[in-house]
Amino acid sequence: MPTSKARHARGDAPDAFDVLVVPFPFTDRAAQKRRPAVALSVRSANSATGHTVCAMVTSADNPPWPNDVAIRDLAAAGLPAASVIRLKWFTIDNRLILRRAGALAESDRRALRQVIRSALDA
Repeated sequence: MPTSKARHARGDAPDAFDVLVVPFPFTDRAAQKRRPAVALSVRSANSATGHTVCAMVTSADNPPWPNDVAIRDLAAAGLPAASVIRLKWFTIDNRLILRRAGALAESDRRALRQVIRSALDA
C-alpha cells in the first residue's frame, strides 16, 4: 500500500494514523482554515462510509488541554513545527480531505492509543 504524500487523492479513504490536511471551521465565524488532523478510524470503515473520524492537531505552543499527545516524530507526520494531537474529534467527508501530509510514527501511535484508552476508560 503506498504511503507517499501523493497517494491521497480527494475522496480516497485514509488509513488510521494518517496525518491529513483538512478544512477546519472556526467556531466564532463563517470561515475555514487548512489544518492538520489525524485519522482515527480504520481505512475499511472510512471507505465503507465515505467519512473519516479524526482528531485535531494543533501547535504545541497553544495552552495545553488534558490528554494532549505530543507528536515526537514530526518528519514522519509531515509537520513543520512542534504539534500535539488534541482529543477534539470530528467526522469529515473523505471528499473534503485536501491531502495526506504523512503518518504518525509507531511510537506516536502507541502514545495516542494509550491516551484514547485512558480517556474512554470509565
